[in-house]
Amino acid sequence: MPAALRTGLIFAGLLLVADQVTKYLILDVINLPQWRNIPLLEIGPVGLDLTMVWNRGVTFGLFSGDGAWNHLILAALALVVAGFLLRWLARSETRLVTYALGAVIGGAIGNVIDRIRFGAVVDFVDVHAWGWHWYVFNVADAAIVCGVLALVADALIRPETKRKEAP
Repeated sequence: MPAALRTGLIFAGLLLVADQVTKYLILDVINLPQWRNIPLLEIGPVGLDLTMVWNRGVTFGLFSGDGAWNHLILAALALVVAGFLLRWLARSETRLVTYALGAVIGGAIGNVIDRIRFGAVVDFVDVHAWGWHWYVFNVADAAIVCGVLALVADALIRPETKRKEAP
């Protein structure tokens, strides 16, 4: 097994465990659905709350629906994307790309588990400032966003390699 693949899979696994443990804590220990909202941190106009939301769509609730197959179709699509990312991970050339792909894969699988178990994704982190609330998210969502941002940064800042000229 290539070193990049092994490293990326270990990182994906760690993020997956962190995601599932936090969701267990939210649902079964804190029982957040009963509380609905727990303020955690308030620094001036900026705050962080635990707020329970069942996300039946994808990012920002896009493509949400209550159809019987909707959550399974979204889960299958996420698994297909994760499969393509695994191929990319096996050929990763930099540490940044390795960890970024691991983050996206781990986050995607974490949300797939939710879709299969609950029919929706457990979102619970609510960051707000000056009366404006960002979308409620979870550890898996944060991993996916950070991974994608790292991939974009890598594409923008990595020096170009010498390309073979066409004959």
